[in-house]
Amino acid sequence: SHADYGFDAKFGIRDYRGGGRSSGRETVSRVIAGAVAKKILNELNIDVCAYTYSIGNVEIDRDNMDLSLVGKNATSMPDAKADELAVKEIEKAREESDSLGGVCECIIKGLPAGIGEPVFDKLDARLSYALMGIGAVKAVEIGDGIKVSYTKGSKNNDPFVIKDGVISKEKNSSGGITGGISDGSDVILKAYFKPTPSIAREQKTVDKYGNETVINIKGRHDPVVVSRACVVVEAMAAVTVLDLMFSNMHSKLQNIKDFYS
Repeated sequence: SHADYGFDAKFGIRDYRGGGRSSGRETVSRVIAGAVAKKILNELNIDVCAYTYSIGNVEIDRDNMDLSLVGKNATSMPDAKADELAVKEIEKAREESDSLGGVCECIIKGLPAGIGEPVFDKLDARLSYALMGIGAVKAVEIGDGIKVSYTKGSKNNDPFVIKDGVISKEKNSSGGITGGISDGSDVILKAYFKPTPSIAREQKTVDKYGNETVINIKGRHDPVVVSRACVVVEAMAAVTVLDLMFSNMHSKLQNIKDFYS
Protein backbone atom coordinates (compact mmCIF):
# COMPACT_ATOMS: atom_id res chain seq x y z
CA SER A 1 0.00 0.00 0.00
CA HIS A 2 3.04 2.29 -0.06
CA ALA A 3 3.80 4.61 -2.97
CA ASP A 4 7.22 3.07 -3.70
CA TYR A 5 6.22 1.00 -6.73
CA GLY A 6 4.37 3.84 -8.47
CA PHE A 7 7.32 6.20 -7.97
CA ASP A 8 9.78 3.58 -9.21
CA ALA A 9 7.65 2.85 -12.29
CA LYS A 10 7.41 6.57 -13.12
CA PHE A 11 10.92 7.83 -12.31
CA GLY A 12 13.04 4.67 -12.35
CA ILE A 13 14.37 5.46 -8.89
CA ARG A 14 13.09 5.52 -5.34
CA ASP A 15 14.61 6.34 -1.97
CA TYR A 16 13.90 3.51 0.46
CA ARG A 17 14.90 5.73 3.41
CA GLY A 18 11.67 7.73 3.36
CA GLY A 19 8.44 8.53 1.57
CA GLY A 20 9.75 11.60 -0.26
CA ARG A 21 6.90 13.47 -1.91
CA SER A 22 4.41 10.90 -0.61
CA SER A 23 5.46 11.67 2.97
CA GLY A 24 3.27 13.71 5.28
CA ARG A 25 6.20 16.12 5.68
CA GLU A 26 5.46 17.36 2.17
CA THR A 27 2.33 19.07 3.48
CA VAL A 28 4.15 21.69 5.57
CA SER A 29 4.13 24.18 2.68
CA ARG A 30 0.39 23.67 2.25
CA VAL A 31 -0.23 24.45 5.90
CA ILE A 32 1.81 27.66 5.60
CA ALA A 33 -0.25 28.76 2.59
CA GLY A 34 -3.43 27.78 4.42
CA ALA A 35 -2.51 29.96 7.39
CA VAL A 36 -2.24 32.99 5.10
CA ALA A 37 -5.50 32.12 3.33
CA LYS A 38 -7.31 31.77 6.66
CA LYS A 39 -6.10 35.21 7.74
CA ILE A 40 -7.65 36.74 4.63
CA LEU A 41 -10.86 34.72 4.97
CA ASN A 42 -11.20 35.79 8.61
CA GLU A 43 -11.20 39.41 7.43
CA LEU A 44 -14.28 38.46 5.38
CA ASN A 45 -15.89 36.70 8.38
CA ILE A 46 -15.38 33.29 6.79
CA ASP A 47 -14.23 30.52 9.13
CA VAL A 48 -12.69 27.19 8.12
CA CYS A 49 -12.53 24.48 10.80
CA ALA A 50 -11.48 20.84 10.38
CA TYR A 51 -11.56 18.14 13.05
CA THR A 52 -11.48 14.36 13.41
CA TYR A 53 -14.94 12.91 12.78
CA SER A 54 -14.01 9.27 13.39
CA ILE A 55 -11.09 6.95 14.13
CA GLY A 56 -11.65 3.27 13.42
CA ASN A 57 -15.15 2.50 14.65
CA VAL A 58 -15.26 5.44 17.08
CA GLU A 59 -17.36 8.35 15.79
CA ILE A 60 -18.18 11.70 17.38
CA ASP A 61 -21.67 12.42 18.69
CA ARG A 62 -22.87 15.69 17.17
CA ASP A 63 -24.98 16.36 20.27
CA ASN A 64 -21.77 16.40 22.35
CA MET A 65 -19.66 18.50 19.96
CA ASP A 66 -17.42 21.16 21.48
CA LEU A 67 -15.20 22.75 18.83
CA SER A 68 -13.04 24.35 21.53
CA LEU A 69 -11.53 20.87 22.07
CA VAL A 70 -10.09 20.74 18.55
CA GLY A 71 -6.31 20.82 18.73
CA LYS A 72 -6.33 20.43 22.51
CA ASN A 73 -6.52 16.65 22.73
CA ALA A 74 -4.63 13.76 21.16
CA THR A 75 -7.24 12.97 18.51
CA SER A 76 -8.50 16.46 17.48
CA MET A 77 -12.03 15.19 18.16
CA PRO A 78 -14.57 17.82 19.32
CA ASP A 79 -16.18 15.25 21.64
CA ALA A 80 -14.51 14.38 24.96
CA LYS A 81 -16.12 10.95 25.25
CA ALA A 82 -15.27 9.96 21.67
CA ASP A 83 -11.70 11.18 22.23
CA GLU A 84 -11.35 8.92 25.25
CA LEU A 85 -12.66 5.88 23.35
CA ALA A 86 -10.52 6.65 20.30
CA VAL A 87 -7.35 6.86 22.41
CA LYS A 88 -8.07 3.35 23.70
CA GLU A 89 -8.60 2.10 20.15
CA ILE A 90 -5.32 3.66 19.06
CA GLU A 91 -3.42 2.07 21.95
CA LYS A 92 -4.98 -1.29 21.15
CA ALA A 93 -3.90 -0.99 17.51
CA ARG A 94 -0.39 -0.01 18.61
CA GLU A 95 -0.15 -3.06 20.89
CA GLU A 96 -1.30 -5.28 18.04
CA SER A 97 1.24 -3.70 15.65
CA ASP A 98 -1.63 -2.45 13.52
CA SER A 99 -3.10 0.88 12.39
CA LEU A 100 -6.46 2.60 11.98
CA GLY A 101 -8.18 4.67 9.33
CA GLY A 102 -10.31 7.71 10.05
CA VAL A 103 -12.43 10.55 8.74
CA CYS A 104 -11.77 14.30 8.93
CA GLU A 105 -14.72 16.66 8.64
CA CYS A 106 -14.31 20.29 7.55
CA ILE A 107 -16.92 23.03 7.90
CA ILE A 108 -16.68 26.38 6.11
CA LYS A 109 -18.94 28.99 7.71
CA GLY A 110 -19.80 32.40 6.30
CA LEU A 111 -19.04 31.64 2.65
CA PRO A 112 -21.41 33.77 0.54
CA ALA A 113 -23.59 32.32 -2.20
CA GLY A 114 -22.15 32.39 -5.71
CA ILE A 115 -18.62 31.00 -5.18
CA GLY A 116 -17.50 28.39 -7.71
CA GLU A 117 -17.45 28.17 -11.50
CA PRO A 118 -19.76 26.12 -13.75
CA VAL A 119 -18.59 22.84 -15.32
CA PHE A 120 -14.83 22.47 -14.79
CA ASP A 121 -14.14 24.59 -11.71
CA LYS A 122 -17.12 23.73 -9.55
CA LEU A 123 -16.58 24.43 -5.86
CA ASP A 124 -17.12 20.79 -4.88
CA ALA A 125 -14.86 19.59 -7.71
CA ARG A 126 -12.04 21.93 -6.69
CA LEU A 127 -12.37 21.03 -3.00
CA SER A 128 -12.38 17.31 -3.83
CA TYR A 129 -9.32 17.77 -6.05
CA ALA A 130 -7.50 19.61 -3.27
CA LEU A 131 -8.30 17.03 -0.59
CA MET A 132 -7.58 14.01 -2.78
CA GLY A 133 -4.09 15.43 -3.26
CA ILE A 134 -3.36 14.87 0.44
CA GLY A 135 -1.51 11.63 1.13
CA ALA A 136 -3.65 8.74 2.50
CA VAL A 137 -6.97 10.33 1.46
CA LYS A 138 -8.97 7.72 -0.46
CA ALA A 139 -12.39 9.38 -0.69
CA VAL A 140 -14.07 12.78 -0.31
CA GLU A 141 -17.73 13.39 0.57
CA ILE A 142 -19.69 16.62 0.20
CA GLY A 143 -22.65 17.00 2.57
CA ASP A 144 -24.61 13.75 2.84
CA GLY A 145 -23.27 12.58 -0.52
CA ILE A 146 -22.90 8.89 0.34
CA LYS A 147 -26.12 8.56 2.30
CA VAL A 148 -28.31 10.31 -0.29
CA SER A 149 -27.18 7.90 -3.01
CA TYR A 150 -29.36 5.31 -1.27
CA THR A 151 -32.45 7.48 -0.90
CA LYS A 152 -35.21 8.95 -3.11
CA GLY A 153 -35.60 12.42 -4.58
CA SER A 154 -38.66 13.05 -2.43
CA LYS A 155 -36.52 12.48 0.67
CA ASN A 156 -33.34 14.13 -0.57
CA ASN A 157 -34.83 17.36 -1.97
CA ASP A 158 -33.84 20.22 0.30
CA PRO A 159 -36.23 23.22 0.18
CA PHE A 160 -35.00 26.77 0.41
CA VAL A 161 -36.43 28.62 3.42
CA ILE A 162 -36.02 32.00 5.08
CA LYS A 163 -34.15 31.91 8.39
CA ASP A 164 -33.60 35.19 10.22
CA GLY A 165 -34.34 37.02 6.99
CA VAL A 166 -31.74 35.07 5.00
CA ILE A 167 -32.28 32.48 2.26
CA SER A 168 -31.21 29.11 3.71
CA LYS A 169 -31.58 25.38 3.15
CA GLU A 170 -33.91 23.37 5.37
CA LYS A 171 -31.52 20.40 5.84
CA ASN A 172 -28.35 21.34 3.96
CA SER A 173 -27.88 17.75 2.81
CA SER A 174 -25.97 19.05 -0.22
CA GLY A 175 -23.29 20.48 2.05
CA GLY A 176 -23.72 24.11 1.05
CA ILE A 177 -23.06 23.54 -2.66
CA THR A 178 -25.62 23.25 -5.47
CA GLY A 179 -24.68 23.08 -9.14
CA GLY A 180 -21.05 23.41 -8.12
CA ILE A 181 -21.68 26.87 -6.62
CA SER A 182 -22.00 27.82 -2.95
CA ASP A 183 -25.57 28.51 -1.81
CA GLY A 184 -24.76 30.46 1.37
CA SER A 185 -25.20 27.50 3.74
CA ASP A 186 -22.31 25.96 5.66
CA VAL A 187 -20.02 24.03 3.32
CA ILE A 188 -19.52 20.58 4.84
CA LEU A 189 -17.06 18.02 3.53
CA LYS A 190 -15.32 14.88 4.75
CA ALA A 191 -11.96 13.36 3.81
CA TYR A 192 -11.56 9.62 4.34
CA PHE A 193 -8.06 8.47 5.34
CA LYS A 194 -6.75 4.94 4.94
CA PRO A 195 -4.92 3.16 7.80
CA THR A 196 -1.18 3.80 7.93
CA PRO A 197 0.49 1.13 5.75
CA SER A 198 3.70 1.10 7.85
CA ILE A 199 2.93 -1.51 10.52
CA ALA A 200 5.38 -3.68 12.48
CA ARG A 201 4.05 -6.93 11.07
CA GLU A 202 5.47 -9.35 8.54
CA GLN A 203 3.87 -8.54 5.19
CA LYS A 204 4.06 -10.03 1.71
CA THR A 205 5.74 -8.10 -1.10
CA VAL A 206 8.08 -8.56 -4.07
CA ASP A 207 11.63 -7.30 -4.55
CA LYS A 208 12.91 -5.26 -7.51
CA TYR A 209 13.78 -8.48 -9.34
CA GLY A 210 10.19 -9.73 -9.20
CA ASN A 211 10.77 -12.32 -6.48
CA GLU A 212 8.11 -12.81 -3.82
CA THR A 213 9.42 -12.04 -0.35
CA VAL A 214 8.34 -10.64 3.02
CA ILE A 215 9.16 -7.43 4.88
CA ASN A 216 8.95 -6.37 8.50
CA ILE A 217 9.03 -2.58 8.78
CA LYS A 218 11.04 -1.09 11.63
CA GLY A 219 11.05 2.43 13.04
CA ARG A 220 8.57 4.93 14.48
CA HIS A 221 5.26 5.03 12.63
CA ASP A 222 1.96 6.57 13.73
CA PRO A 223 -0.92 4.08 14.14
CA VAL A 224 -3.34 6.71 12.77
CA VAL A 225 -2.81 9.80 10.59
CA VAL A 226 -6.21 11.50 10.49
CA SER A 227 -5.78 13.49 13.71
CA ARG A 228 -2.58 15.07 12.38
CA ALA A 229 -3.92 15.52 8.87
CA CYS A 230 -6.94 17.65 9.81
CA VAL A 231 -4.80 20.79 9.80
CA VAL A 232 -3.81 19.96 6.20
CA VAL A 233 -7.46 19.48 5.20
CA GLU A 234 -8.26 22.84 6.77
CA ALA A 235 -5.39 24.52 4.91
CA MET A 236 -6.30 23.07 1.51
CA ALA A 237 -9.96 24.00 1.95
CA ALA A 238 -9.01 27.58 2.86
CA VAL A 239 -6.63 28.00 -0.10
CA THR A 240 -9.18 26.54 -2.53
CA VAL A 241 -12.06 28.72 -1.34
CA LEU A 242 -9.96 31.89 -1.37
CA ASP A 243 -8.71 31.14 -4.89
CA LEU A 244 -12.28 30.76 -6.15
CA MET A 245 -13.32 33.95 -4.37
CA PHE A 246 -10.59 35.83 -6.24
CA SER A 247 -11.86 34.32 -9.51
CA ASN A 248 -15.38 35.41 -8.62
CA MET A 249 -14.33 39.06 -8.47
CA HIS A 250 -14.69 39.35 -12.26
CA SER A 251 -17.81 37.19 -12.68
CA LYS A 252 -19.92 40.31 -13.28
CA LEU A 253 -19.13 43.55 -15.08
CA GLN A 254 -20.53 45.43 -12.10
CA ASN A 255 -17.90 43.81 -9.84
CA ILE A 256 -15.14 45.25 -12.02
CA LYS A 257 -16.80 48.67 -12.09
CA ASP A 258 -17.17 48.65 -8.30
CA PHE A 259 -13.50 47.80 -7.88
CA TYR A 260 -12.10 50.40 -10.28
CA SER A 261 -14.62 53.21 -9.82
